[in-house]
Order: sequence, then C-alpha cells, then structure tokens
Amino acid sequence: MVESNPKTLETNRLTEPTPNPPVRPKRRSSNPSWIKTALINIGWWILSIGLFLGIWEVMTLLGWVNTLILPPPHQFLGEIANQDQFLMPQIGVERTGANFVALTAIVATLKRVLTGLLLGFIAALIFGCLAAYFKIFGKLTLPVITLLAPIAPVAWIPLAILAFGIGDRAAIFVVFIGIFFILTLGTINSINKVDQVYINTARVLGATRSQVMRHIIIPAIIPDLFVILRMNLFGAWMAVLAAEMVGVNTGLGAIVMVGRQMFNAKLMFLGMAIIGVVGYLLDVAFAQIQKRVLWWKSNAQI
Repeated sequence: MVESNPKTLETNRLTEPTPNPPVRPKRRSSNPSWIKTALINIGWWILSIGLFLGIWEVMTLLGWVNTLILPPPHQFLGEIANQDQFLMPQIGVERTGANFVALTAIVATLKRVLTGLLLGFIAALIFGCLAAYFKIFGKLTLPVITLLAPIAPVAWIPLAILAFGIGDRAAIFVVFIGIFFILTLGTINSINKVDQVYINTARVLGATRSQVMRHIIIPAIIPDLFVILRMNLFGAWMAVLAAEMVGVNTGLGAIVMVGRQMFNAKLMFLGMAIIGVVGYLLDVAFAQIQKRVLWWKSNAQI
C-alpha cells in the first residue's frame, strides 16, 4: 500500500486551477433599447417633415408659390378648426370623438381598409393553399387569377357600387379585390419556393400531406406573405380613398372631394395631409406587427 505524502497533497491542491466564478446574467436596463430606438426614429421623422414644411413656407414667403393653388402649411392645417365644412356631405358613417368630424372620417376609412385587408389575406392564403394542394384545382383557377390580377382596384369601383350600393361594403370589396389576386399569386409562388429538403424530411418522419401543409408549408411562406401584404398596403389605402371619392362619399377621401366641390384648396390639402399621416402610421403599425410575428428574422446591417 502506497502512503500519500502530505506535502505532495498540499502541492497538488495549490497547483490545481481554481474554478471560474459563475457568470451572472446582466440585468436589463430600466429603459429598454426599443424606447431609445423609437425616440430616435421619431426625432428623424419630425426633422424630415419639419424641413419639408419649412422649405414650403419659405417659398411661399418669397412669392415663388401661388397660394390659391398651393396654400402654405399653416393655412391648410388651420382648416381643421372649421369642422362645419366636413358635414356637407356627411364625412363619416357614425360620429366619433364628439364634434371632431375628421376623427370620424379617419375611423371610417381605417375600418374599411383593415377589414378588406384581413378578409383578403385569409381568402388568399386559403385559396393559394388549395391551389397548391389540389393540382387540378390550381390548373383550373390559376389562369383566371393571373388574368384578373393586373386590373387596378379603381376599375372595380363601378362594379362594387352596382353590387353593394353606396356604403362600407363597396369600399371593403374594392380593398379585398385589390389584395386578393396578387396575394394569391404570391402564396402559390412562395409555396413553390419552399425547400424540398424540409418536405422530404417530414415525409420520412411519417407526416401526411395535410401535416406537411400545416407544419411545414404555411410557416415557411408567412414571411413572404407579410412582405407582399405590406407592399400592397398603400395600394389598398389608395383604392379605398378612390372609392370614397367616387361613390362611397364618406371617409377621408370625401374630405378631398368636398374641398374640390367647394373650390377650397386648403381643405383639399388638409385631407391629403391627414391621408398621408394616417397612412404612414398604419405602415409603422404593420411593420411592428411584422417584427413581432417574424421575431426570428433580423434586419441586415450594411
């Protein structure tokens, strides 16, 4: 039996590497980084818009702009205080926000756009998956969809008024028809681009065709569909405004139409300014939804 030397044990103990202390996770700062990012973006947005409006005001002061045709910002923004002019004709479907009729128009237009986008997204996703799942169904319907897709949504306004009358349903139909065909083609194209390795792996593991569609195909095409939907968001926004100007006679588009009928350039530019701001905020909100849903996709930094 070999006896251990106490000095050797002591030397080994001293030469052994000391374990590293456990790494404690860093505490999150009280102010999240997204708040700082949002404030920076808001600051740049204010600076950009302020610079544009400032140049416009300076050009007006120098007499380079005809104020009857192109009124300065401080004049047409002041028109928002005169709410009585919004009541001829009725701008919104139901009054919203006490006496602030412009808010009524904003709510009416947003309701039509969001309803049409939601219905168009769901219908295009279902229709595109059916066309990809059932080959005969796809071959019978894809040529018709491709034929109707290039038709501008504005061209459908007379049919919408004849079919649904003057009101919300006609405007919702115009938004729906403007997004449905393009998004259906995008759905089919995205399905065809799914990597075959994922599909083959699922089949080897015993997945059925319906399981492959639910768990492989649909999650894979959602990012592309969000991109297509966001790209066509402004198209749907312009379509519903055109419908409000031509036949619906309510909403933000009606504000511009009232200004034209009254030969009031200030009211026209006020309506255009509201349309631009609301459309921008709608795009920002959609971008945030896209970021939350597609949380695993990061933006490229150059």
